[in-house]
Amino acid sequence: MSRLIKLILLLNILAGAASASCPVWSPLQAEQEMDKLKSQLNRWDDAYYREGQSQTSDAVYDNLRARLNEWQRCFHPSAPSLQPTLSTQGKTYHPVAHTGVKKLADSVAVSHWIEGKSDLWVQPKVDGVAVTLVYRHGKLVKLLSRGDGQKGEDWTAKAAMIDAIPKKLSGLPGESILQGELFLKRQQHIQKTMGGINARSKVAGFMMRQASSESLNSLGLFIWAWPDGPADLRQKLDVLAQAGLPFAKAWSKPVESLSEISSLRNEWFTSPLPFVTDGIVIRQGHEPAGKFWQPGQANWLAAWKYPPAQRFTDVKGIRFNIGRTGKVAVVLDLEPMQLDDKQVKRVNIGSVKRWQELDIAPGDRVMVSLAGQGIPRVDEVVWRVGLRDKPQPPTQISASPLSCLYAAAKCREQFYAKLAWLSTPAVLDIKGVSRSTWQKLNQSTHLEHIFSWLLLSQEALKQPDGFSASKAEQIWHQFSLARQMPFRRWLIAFGLPLPRPAMNLLADTHWRQLVERNELGWQELPGVGAVRAKKLVEFVNYPQIGQLAAFLAQQGIKGFAD
Repeated sequence: MSRLIKLILLLNILAGAASASCPVWSPLQAEQEMDKLKSQLNRWDDAYYREGQSQTSDAVYDNLRARLNEWQRCFHPSAPSLQPTLSTQGKTYHPVAHTGVKKLADSVAVSHWIEGKSDLWVQPKVDGVAVTLVYRHGKLVKLLSRGDGQKGEDWTAKAAMIDAIPKKLSGLPGESILQGELFLKRQQHIQKTMGGINARSKVAGFMMRQASSESLNSLGLFIWAWPDGPADLRQKLDVLAQAGLPFAKAWSKPVESLSEISSLRNEWFTSPLPFVTDGIVIRQGHEPAGKFWQPGQANWLAAWKYPPAQRFTDVKGIRFNIGRTGKVAVVLDLEPMQLDDKQVKRVNIGSVKRWQELDIAPGDRVMVSLAGQGIPRVDEVVWRVGLRDKPQPPTQISASPLSCLYAAAKCREQFYAKLAWLSTPAVLDIKGVSRSTWQKLNQSTHLEHIFSWLLLSQEALKQPDGFSASKAEQIWHQFSLARQMPFRRWLIAFGLPLPRPAMNLLADTHWRQLVERNELGWQELPGVGAVRAKKLVEFVNYPQIGQLAAFLAQQGIKGFAD
């Protein structure tokens, strides 16, 4: 294959990958959706920049701002990215520009970045608002917000009301320019469990509105850069600490390897800290002169952020799963994403009623986290598209263990759910027979009810539209083993609505004993009250249940046969 053809194929692949995240919208719908999101971001900007009020979390705002720019690249690729309509960039130039910090995606990227570098240090990436402080002969003369890195707002007047900002420093020569972070002081803040608590917005709000002295004194100061200070970082930290700025020395650690960096990152992620963080910063001790600093141009430091507890993704589609008792569960198909150590492609949000309350449609953006046992859940719908094209939920047949015991067109999904239930380890433990296997089996043999498979021979399983000889033998062997399951397992397979503690204490060894129990007899078991006892009497006397019990007796199943 020629190089030209290879290049064309590569470009096609890359183009497909680049367009994968672009919505399939008409030009008119794209403009409408972008205008809708742009208007919301403008309202949030106005509240934040004019009044110092955050009407949404930092994470949601940042994600939706990035999302808008993704749409911009999809539908107007030649246009510049959209920026906040009001900014705090200010008009006052920084004496030394803020460079910002490059983000490293993972440990592999960190390993590549530190390769060949020496005099490495690690600091917490404190989550707050970046500032410049200018001291002349030890006296504070200027406080600037970071702004765009070149220019910022003049906050000097506010500095007088913030105790964490020293107004005088001893031991700093001539004009000293410091860069650092105003942060929200915390006690025992564990980032892994407590998250970001919207700290950045809170600090910005205090600085941009008429905040009380109490609010301003809830702020701390972490100095992370002293351009044109002492050349040696250890000496720089010592001088700052002696002058009255101790945080940097306390939280700057020399490192030599990726393992040391990883260890500190994990330690600070899981340990109590006096501030909110969103990762670590890895830096070299020696830096270029301040005159060479430019926004986005720092190659002597990089950040390795913590894994987010929550991620954002788009809803691709909505499905309705009918369970074995007839309950309908709503499942969202998502744009795949990595959350902790799991790739999440779908999430079950529960009942149709909850789905309707959440008002989720395909194209919406949701925030997802992992609940107990690593199960994904939707925490919030962060953005709803204008076109609300929702699927129609199925009609619920009956939320009862007595429904769809026999095959019928209207029962197809619930019938398969009941069969899949039989295969689980806690019921009949039919290994290797999944829901899809049951579907194929039913298509080839036409099962009449949930226990009809007991009639099947190995030859029947090998019909032309059935299974291969080896698969048929495996399934038949599992069916044979299921026949030997104890009586209680078959009661569970029936769906007998008896709590597990009561099932464990049930002394009955034959079906007729259950039929003979009255409501008072059932109430002798733990966890069985009057309402459940009535349901149990109805269950064991239900005609179709009786028919299935008689069928199991014919098949010689223990506890049913005489």
